[in-house]
Amino acid sequence: MKLKQRPEDFQVKERTDIVPSEQGDFALYRLEKRGWTTPDALGVLRRRWKIDHRRLSYGGLKDRHALTVQHLTVLHGPRRNLDQQGILVTYLGQVSHPYSAQDIRANHFRITLRKLDEGKLGRAEAALAAVREQGVPNYFDDQRFGSLASGGSCVTPEFVARLMVLGRHEDALRLALTAPYEFDRAAQKQEKATLLAHWGDWEQCKENLPRGHARSLVDYLRVHPADFRGALERLRPELRGLYLSAYQSHLWNRTLALYLRQLARPEQLLAVRLRLGEVPFHHNLDAEQFQQLVSATLPLASARLKLDPDDPRGELVRAVLKDEGLELEQMKLKGFREMFFSKGERPALCLPRELSASAEADDLHPGRMKWQLAFELPRGSYATLLVKRLMG
Repeated sequence: MKLKQRPEDFQVKERTDIVPSEQGDFALYRLEKRGWTTPDALGVLRRRWKIDHRRLSYGGLKDRHALTVQHLTVLHGPRRNLDQQGILVTYLGQVSHPYSAQDIRANHFRITLRKLDEGKLGRAEAALAAVREQGVPNYFDDQRFGSLASGGSCVTPEFVARLMVLGRHEDALRLALTAPYEFDRAAQKQEKATLLAHWGDWEQCKENLPRGHARSLVDYLRVHPADFRGALERLRPELRGLYLSAYQSHLWNRTLALYLRQLARPEQLLAVRLRLGEVPFHHNLDAEQFQQLVSATLPLASARLKLDPDDPRGELVRAVLKDEGLELEQMKLKGFREMFFSKGERPALCLPRELSASAEADDLHPGRMKWQLAFELPRGSYATLLVKRLMG
């Protein structure tokens, strides 16, 4: 099976009910991109328009190897468009508040799966009926975990944010600046190799690094060689946010997996492999189990989380953290002024809407079939999880 063989094979459009006007301090834009991560595309926009990051707001991250459409706002942003290779930013009008995830009504997907034989297609069509009826667990998928999701399965993954919680600031910074990522370009690989080779010798690092974000952090460490926490605070805001959300998402996934194992009988669980390990997916739940799953929400781990003593979800979260060597009260970033774990809850179940599928001969693989899917998911849910469930 081939997924994302061409960017056109994976299309996602953000749907919002916001109607722009001529009034408001925030300029609203539609961002269409091909072959870019959302942070990288926004970095291009910031540099071209000389915009401070604090003026820019958006709702979520969209896939790199895809055709994607999303929205963003810029405080007092220019009323013009931007067309750069693979990036098209279109001015839509003015709004009264910064765009956020709460403004996303849903995401609509059109996905083409290729190189399927008749047997694989038949099994996928049977799984489609089950997904229509009972959906899929609402896990965060591999895209959420950045470089940790690059090199195959990680039995004991390490997270920048976990090291920060433990006060291991130097280890956290080293991991943030030098961890390999499957989409690193040659210049990024060389930069990371330089940092690893000369870590601690900040003069030598600066001499061998090109101008850019890493060099500015090294320059700070030349003057404050023991202040790794201060260097972490100077990471780009979008990177800081990604590191924190990645660890919280990992903990949440483990909480959902534990919840499903308690909810369902062993024969009602399927093992589906994500890059950070296998997780259980439900199938053939009875009516009472399904209703419990439909209504279930699970909290994000944070020291700010307050649950009633008799809320069984607290036991789930604490059990997961205990296995990580942590307690809930430790889930904070001591000494950091602008960095904190989010507080909130996430539905345990993802139910796709408007789910349709059609099969025909694959124009790229003679003798094989392609399967075209179209569906809508709630904001924050992952289409790739649905594909993994369908394809077994």
